[in-house]
Amino acid sequence: MFSWVKDSRGSDTETMYQTVTDGLHSLYTRKLQPLEETYLFHDFHSPALEPADFQSKPMVLLVGQYSTGKTTFIRYLLEQDFPGMRIGPEPTTDGFIAVMYGENEGVVPGNALVVDPKKPFRKLNAFGNSFLNRFICSQMPNQVLQSISIIDTPGILSGEKQRISRGYDFAEVLRWFGERVDRIILLFDAHKLDISDEFSEAIKAFRGQDDKIRVVLNKADQVDTQQLMRVYGALMWSLGKVINTPEVVRVFLGSFWAKPLQNTENRRLFEAESQDLFRDIQSLPRNAALRKLNDLIKRARLAKVHAYIISYLKKEMPTLFGREKKKEELIMRLPEIYSFLQREHHISPGDFPNVTKMQEMLQHYDFNKFPSLKMKLIESVDKMLASKIAVLMAMIREEESKQPPAMVSGGAFEGSQDGPFGRGYGEGISAGADAEDWIVSRDKHRYDEIFYTLMPVNGKITGVNAKKEMMNSRLPNTVLGKIWKLADCDHDGMLDDEEFALAQHLIKVKLEGYELPNELPDHLVPPAHRKHHDRIKHYLSK
Repeated sequence: MFSWVKDSRGSDTETMYQTVTDGLHSLYTRKLQPLEETYLFHDFHSPALEPADFQSKPMVLLVGQYSTGKTTFIRYLLEQDFPGMRIGPEPTTDGFIAVMYGENEGVVPGNALVVDPKKPFRKLNAFGNSFLNRFICSQMPNQVLQSISIIDTPGILSGEKQRISRGYDFAEVLRWFGERVDRIILLFDAHKLDISDEFSEAIKAFRGQDDKIRVVLNKADQVDTQQLMRVYGALMWSLGKVINTPEVVRVFLGSFWAKPLQNTENRRLFEAESQDLFRDIQSLPRNAALRKLNDLIKRARLAKVHAYIISYLKKEMPTLFGREKKKEELIMRLPEIYSFLQREHHISPGDFPNVTKMQEMLQHYDFNKFPSLKMKLIESVDKMLASKIAVLMAMIREEESKQPPAMVSGGAFEGSQDGPFGRGYGEGISAGADAEDWIVSRDKHRYDEIFYTLMPVNGKITGVNAKKEMMNSRLPNTVLGKIWKLADCDHDGMLDDEEFALAQHLIKVKLEGYELPNELPDHLVPPAHRKHHDRIKHYLSK
């Protein structure tokens, strides 16, 4: 549906926006951007947003030390080479590569890329030629790239190599991308778990974007199970020192390249982990509008806090004498000023920018030229957060109900769920789905021996007798209750020999770690009950 807002002239005439993207852009330019421009937000924190930032596809940022498999990971997802790709054990990717969809395959250099209004990279121009010479866009007609874009980054250096200057602020570039991407994937090599100083700074650049971060422990097939446990523990310990969040970061284990596994003992684990990661990436288009809305809210909260800081510094400055001395005093007292503003305006400490970085940046400004507090701008942003955002939230739900965004498909995502190589095919509850015989019959002779010790009457055992045997599995009553409902095909409160065998089979499936279905699959229905089962299905389908 349409949302109605007053136009920028402040008159009673109203303009409408038809999509969430239009609404986000409209709210930003009319409500938030004036506050940002007034209090120099773009100089201190983040450049102004442009239409392309709201309209761009979801982006995935890959970060890791050299030779952890970042470029190979992209190649694995796309299932084809991309222009500008280089793979090797040495630091081969020495720049940023934006892998995006394009009808014609080719490479766009950085200087041309930052003047293209259709691409969300124009503000990267601020990092200068040293960066732009190491930034390219690799375009190709690939189905995966129709839904997402992928950003490959230079391999992060370790040891003496990290002392070599890149010629641009690497951490700041990562921070710029971190604010705009939908997912940040940190890649680690099972043999290279140390977090270098440069890698530590890179991770710290993503402060405030913790919800976007996922960790991939790549090349996990190159160690055995015992070593993998130790590697995983060491990785979590290393991450705990760098990522300061109470929640444990999500780590995916696997070997993300199209080559045979070196150790196959954890094959099932790697397959389950890769499918979880694929689902996480596939969900990005569906959550893209929500992510942009969330980022706009975070940006608005930071802009408000920044306005309070700048206006407070302006208010405390003398009009004539002792300006430099007062400026130095205020910079030194910035932590105290933060505490005062938190109490004065009821602001959470987490909304404030890094105090050390703020102190460094304030050294270069004349506080007397800072603007005073303009409550009208603050109130406009408060109104946006209080009411306009709720309208957009409702629009997101409405858009999704009318036309759900397509999930990422193609490449490694194609057929990852279907066919004999899909996750769980032929295992657990699916075992025997394509067999001619009833799979339970293979062990029925063992189940029959137990059945006839339970004193059946007229070929059936009561629920009381069945319960005693089923309880030996030590499964919870809730699980056993579900198994009973699935096995009692004729719903008479008793089990015949086939139904009992089915119950034992379902217990075995659950004990092996598989989930139970809500309805019994056709291939598990006992032969003697199939006619009754088919009649019920036919009746329910009418």
